[in-house]
Amino acid sequence: MTIGTSDPDTELAAIRPAPAVPPITAAEHRARIDRARALAEQSGAAALLIGAGASLRYFTGVSWGASERMVALLLPVEGDPLMICPAFERGSLAAELAIDAEVALWEEDEDPVALVARALAPGARLALDPLLPFGWGERLRGAGLAVSDGGAAIDRCRMVKSAAELACLAAAKTMTLEVQRRAAAILRPGIAASAVARFIDAAHRAIGGGGSFFCAVQFGRATAFPHGLPGDQTLEQDQLVLIDTGCRVHGYHSDITRTYAFGQVDAAIHETFALERAAQAAAFAAVRPGVTCEAVDAAARAVLERAGLGPGYRLPGLPHRTGHGIGLSIHEPAYLVRGDLTPLEPGMCFSNEPMIVVPDRYGVRLEDHFRVTAEGAAWFTPPQESLDRPFG
Repeated sequence: MTIGTSDPDTELAAIRPAPAVPPITAAEHRARIDRARALAEQSGAAALLIGAGASLRYFTGVSWGASERMVALLLPVEGDPLMICPAFERGSLAAELAIDAEVALWEEDEDPVALVARALAPGARLALDPLLPFGWGERLRGAGLAVSDGGAAIDRCRMVKSAAELACLAAAKTMTLEVQRRAAAILRPGIAASAVARFIDAAHRAIGGGGSFFCAVQFGRATAFPHGLPGDQTLEQDQLVLIDTGCRVHGYHSDITRTYAFGQVDAAIHETFALERAAQAAAFAAVRPGVTCEAVDAAARAVLERAGLGPGYRLPGLPHRTGHGIGLSIHEPAYLVRGDLTPLEPGMCFSNEPMIVVPDRYGVRLEDHFRVTAEGAAWFTPPQESLDRPFG
């Protein structure tokens, strides 16, 4: 599809809903629970406490975000799982809970920490979800429990994706790539970045992604700032366009960036685009089981440093990590960054986005995602090949 050859109404009318993807089954939730129990026991913990957020959804199907009220799964290494929940939320909990669990309800004038403490032996070691608020940890410690970090157990479960998870991720990314393609078609001089973002949200809804989880639309100089600038830009002829957006399928994320020319741009930008493609390809080629995450980052960074960029995080160059894990959280462990020594395993999924920033002038970021296989890496979406024809 050619850039700037259509309009929002035409593009939205042409979108067809993507094929449905099955949700995570109860059997898979039970297997996750069993895996977490085993890992918690290996760490010496008597139980694992998982707070509201992506990890709670991973283990229980409950999609609530964290708030000041404790909503959590207490997972003992032996015995039934226990859901801690405000009493007035019991109906909503029952509608989403995907596992068999006892439920411990607390009224507004009661202390949920006491429920957790009563369920465990005095002085028991309780491994905490690292995203649980610090205050809860301190209160649990004050209740006589030995508090430790449960992040390793949770991350070990979530980092390696099942076939069902891979299908959700693949569907979300396919949707977003199609939405990106249609967004390019509606560009015209004078269009506001906010109008493009509204179109992308509507397109994500039309295709079945439930709207945009996020959307960044940047033109010209704003592309030099990885997360953009405040204010609502309008597009001019012969500007660089950067669009970064994603949606969710059963909670699993897409996160795809395309950078391309609206009209004619400087030869230096074309050279930077070619270097960006080479860095992204080098990161992809470095992937194989057993290789560390930091080695993938180093492969992309080496391409840029040989071209005189950097070194390290200095600009012009790559100011951030090469990529991040993705799943029920848009950014989750492990990370393709110096210092992350996590070895790659089949089933791990990552973004690949070694952005090049030329300060206060422009930036080029190509972001696609891959999964680790027994042979190396496999793309979820095909990388962008051209600055002028970003979608073939």
